[in-house]
Amino acid sequence: MPIRNYSDEFKRDAVALVESGVAQKQVSRDLGISRSAIQAWVRDARFQSHGITPPTDPAERREMTAALKRIRELEQENEVLRRAAAYLSQVHINAPKMIYPLVQELAATGARVRVPVAVTCRVLGFSHQGYYQWLCRPQSPREIEEAHLIGVLRELHADDPEGGYRVLADDLHDLGYEISERRVWRLCKIAGLQSVISKRKRRYREAGAPVGDDLVQREFTADRLDEKWLVDITEHWTGEGKLYMCAFKDVCSNRIVGYAIDKRMKASLAVRALENALLQRGYPEGVIVHSDRGSQFRSRRFQKALGRYRLRGSMGRVGACGDNAAMESFFSLLQKNVLDRQSWRTRQELRLAIVSWVEGKYHRKRRQRRLGKLTPVEFEAIMMDAVGLAA
Repeated sequence: MPIRNYSDEFKRDAVALVESGVAQKQVSRDLGISRSAIQAWVRDARFQSHGITPPTDPAERREMTAALKRIRELEQENEVLRRAAAYLSQVHINAPKMIYPLVQELAATGARVRVPVAVTCRVLGFSHQGYYQWLCRPQSPREIEEAHLIGVLRELHADDPEGGYRVLADDLHDLGYEISERRVWRLCKIAGLQSVISKRKRRYREAGAPVGDDLVQREFTADRLDEKWLVDITEHWTGEGKLYMCAFKDVCSNRIVGYAIDKRMKASLAVRALENALLQRGYPEGVIVHSDRGSQFRSRRFQKALGRYRLRGSMGRVGACGDNAAMESFFSLLQKNVLDRQSWRTRQELRLAIVSWVEGKYHRKRRQRRLGKLTPVEFEAIMMDAVGLAA
């Protein structure tokens, strides 16, 4: 598999996910990057947040990393002592019952200063084993086959609440369970598990007159990777205003090969998304890039970028959303799974939710029947292995 290059925008999004409380191991798995890479990006981001240029000398980098780590520890210890003052001023007989909720609150994602459980317990003089014993809850003693299956289904549904019983059946098969889709439907009905997404109302729109060249002609299939890319832009409101996403989708694997997110819908957004896609795919030539007639894609800047990288531009007709239906289908999934799930307070909050869903769920967890019940990442890995054997 070729070595992937990552844009600065992608690195900032990965670091922002870690800083939002997602574990580095989870970010590494969701975004398909190594632990060492994400650790290096987080380390460099911490240097830059303190106004320090990341040093190139290994010894100096170790010293600076140790200093920043100690500063972080002091900030965490100070936060623990500040928050614990009200608790420690009360009667000490019930101190563990009063302190343990504070430990849980400080360790929760979204806290002003997120403090690990071990640090809070060390500062306050409690054992973390006692905290975890307090955290445990008794389970029901009645465990039969269907109760066990319902428990597994609940866990799978909590991880991906957008999926219906067919998606849950595929996940159970992947875990090694021999169970029919009909039985999964019945168990989901008993447990009250259903997709959080309501059915989309069908809307029909009359297409306008054809304009320009359409090299795809609604043929959304390809025999190899990087043969056809589809591109479009979606938007959504937040408490700070609109957020726009421009994404490129590979027709062969259905993978989003590149995207860019910004608060302005300008030609530069489409060009940046194109350059991110080319960077991650190794700058392939001759790719058909199919879009609608949006001004961003008709702009001189975007058309020059297509020519500069030796790509073949293609456009559908005015008002005919079916000419780019495969891309519209992806944005429909994004709309249901992320954009419409809640009200988004800030653009950054929505941005991280989009990146997390695209990289973590759509690419690596959502199996697609057109791909033989494989995820886009699994399908591309098989395709690349087949190409390598043929060579």
